[in-house]
Amino acid sequence: MAEQKMRYIAQRTAGEDPAPQARKKEEEIWIKKEYLLFDLDGTLTDPKLGITGCVQYALKAFGIEKPDTDKLEAFIGPPLAQSFVEFYGFDEDKANAAVEKYRERFRDTGIFENEIYAGIPQMLKKLKLRGIHLGVASSKPTEFVERILEHFGIREYFEVVVGSEMDGSRSEKKDVVLEALRRFEKKGSVQKQKVFMIGDRKYDVEGAHALGVECVGVTFGYGSMEELMEAHADYIVRSVEELRRFLLRGYEDMEKDLTQFQKMWVLIYHMVLFVAVRGLVMSFGRDLLRAGGVENLAADGEKLLTALAYFAGGAAILPGAIKAIKRAIRDMYLTHLKPDPKGAYGILAVAALGISQGVSMLLSLSGMAGRSQAYQNVEASQMDCALWISVLLYVLISPAAEELLFRGVIYGYVRRFFDIRTAVVGSAILFGIYHGNMIQAVYAVIMGYFIAYAYEYFGSFKVPLLLHMGINLLMVIFFYSGLDRSGFVCWPVCIAFLLLGIVALFLLGRRKKVM
Repeated sequence: MAEQKMRYIAQRTAGEDPAPQARKKEEEIWIKKEYLLFDLDGTLTDPKLGITGCVQYALKAFGIEKPDTDKLEAFIGPPLAQSFVEFYGFDEDKANAAVEKYRERFRDTGIFENEIYAGIPQMLKKLKLRGIHLGVASSKPTEFVERILEHFGIREYFEVVVGSEMDGSRSEKKDVVLEALRRFEKKGSVQKQKVFMIGDRKYDVEGAHALGVECVGVTFGYGSMEELMEAHADYIVRSVEELRRFLLRGYEDMEKDLTQFQKMWVLIYHMVLFVAVRGLVMSFGRDLLRAGGVENLAADGEKLLTALAYFAGGAAILPGAIKAIKRAIRDMYLTHLKPDPKGAYGILAVAALGISQGVSMLLSLSGMAGRSQAYQNVEASQMDCALWISVLLYVLISPAAEELLFRGVIYGYVRRFFDIRTAVVGSAILFGIYHGNMIQAVYAVIMGYFIAYAYEYFGSFKVPLLLHMGINLLMVIFFYSGLDRSGFVCWPVCIAFLLLGIVALFLLGRRKKVM
């Protein structure tokens, strides 16, 4: 199996297309990965200058001169004491003394004679945004690993950082990987088949395999293709770019060649298209009716024409929305490998009820709604038609069209251009601006944030679609039953709804963090 997979990577690297069966098998293996453990030296950073310089310094203390640093590259990767024994025949005591001499220079000088490989920070950011758990598993002492990660500004991406101890213990790679897995398990169950170890030397492969973990070998470090193949690395990649494509397989950067203007244009284009088509259908419909002798539409006719306009606007942006939704769902896949329990959907429904009605009552009871003439005009015209037409327009067609635009296109694209929090907040603000008046805008921003959060939380476009429809259905029920104009709308009920929504959101957030 390992040989088949290595052959596949070799074929892919050479630009050949492997058999569909091989491609399918690799995808089945990859999509299960939730945890990535990175070696440090030769994988995240190029430490050659610092390590070889410190090895020269240590050897010189024992009367050994090694002016050619290229011949000291073998020290990069394995435990130091082991290397002094293997390459220079030192006994254990002499090897430990050499390690101390090495560290004498490394602590303040050699540690910073280091370079991060180009593309590593960007790759780590992408992986982190996809919800993948990242860790470092290095044979270098943890103290040094932490300082190096901080120095290069990439410490924030790793949940777990494990190295050896200064006394020489936990220097074997399998022990380092085991400790990293233990620390991950403190945060939740970790299945070894969902873990990749990524490193450049045979020690990384052997340490991972000793624990039943698959290993991705990288040849841009200090291990050769031959070394990694002989160690039976499960996958082999030859550059940081290829590693990025492999780990983000299925999550290609659609924005990589776009300028900031082009990124904004993608969003503006779909919003303008939606609004323009909707407006044109309304205008053309009225003109057509006037040509037929109908000067003024009754309320029912006006709402039916509005429903048709929303349908046309949604249809116009449908191709772009489908593309964005598919990409977003694929990007969310790794954070939704385990199906959410049915109870979580129940809690979401409770949260939707509490937040939508609590905020609506708050705007009404505070007097804000009453002081807005623009809102009063909209409210007066919204429900002046037959119940079935309100259901058609407000519960079915307009929520579907708006979700295609705001959670489909806008949230889907912003999520790829920026981080998740920016996407949630940004799409919510645009949703509020779209509604035109201050009262609806405040309500729409809050509900837009909640709906986008739910989309990210559950990883299915059905969730925001059904949420929007459900919230609008509550609005229709409250209006046609008269509840919104009765004593039911009071401060105790408002506070109860808000508390209900807040508690439900707290329960969801405690179970899973999405931002």
